[in-house]
Amino acid sequence: MGLFNLTVGEGPIVATAIHHGHDVRPSVAPLFAIADDHRLREEDPYTGDLASLAPTRIIGQRSRFEVDLNRPRDGAVYLTREAAWGIDVWRQLPDEAVVAESLASYDLFYATVHTLLDQLAQRYGRIVVLDLHSYNHRRDGANGQPASAAENPEINLGTASVNREIWGLLVDRFASDLRKQIGNDRPLDVRENVKFQGGHFPRWINGAFAGRVCAIAVEFKKTFMDEWTGELKRPCFSRLQSTLATTFPGLLDSLTHLPTAP
Repeated sequence: MGLFNLTVGEGPIVATAIHHGHDVRPSVAPLFAIADDHRLREEDPYTGDLASLAPTRIIGQRSRFEVDLNRPRDGAVYLTREAAWGIDVWRQLPDEAVVAESLASYDLFYATVHTLLDQLAQRYGRIVVLDLHSYNHRRDGANGQPASAAENPEINLGTASVNREIWGLLVDRFASDLRKQIGNDRPLDVRENVKFQGGHFPRWINGAFAGRVCAIAVEFKKTFMDEWTGELKRPCFSRLQSTLATTFPGLLDSLTHLPTAP
């Protein structure tokens, strides 16, 4: 059982789904207090299917509750309730050996991504990484009212770490192409940095590969599934897949018209 699956294809578009996974190592599973369905609700199921639209993709296979690849290394294993949004993750805290193995997986992931992005940037000049996630909007229960649409866009783009002097044209084109798609008989509600600004992973990419790689965190509101049961709404999800795929020509075109790095 690997930490992630990597597929390398042609072109400068990369998609990642680092919170897609639900598996855990045999040494970790017995330590959990968090129920399996609760854990699934806080993960990002089906984002791996979205990432699979890209020629090059990285899809996480293990749960973020084993090791969170979107956190800094010193917080990648949730050892306190505060680190996990008040959730009691552990029946018994993992010992040093279990944590060390989780962090070894974390280090392998970041080393692999660094090598991959460096090679792709050398080949194509500039590349874009779509860091795909999903988020809950019905936290008051399966029958509760959904969260306010004003504060929970259908697609939230986390771009706080993006250098707009270089990548602004690309980000604006990507957002515009997403908004052109229709959901519930109206253009999709796509906004930047409303719910999330992007986690550690895109911040690391945008810092380590400044001027060479643009990482955008893309958070899809879980309207394409029942976040309490995990059931997929297939027609809605198919539209979402089509929506994401329509942005790829614009991303490729934008990469050829970017300003020179300062």
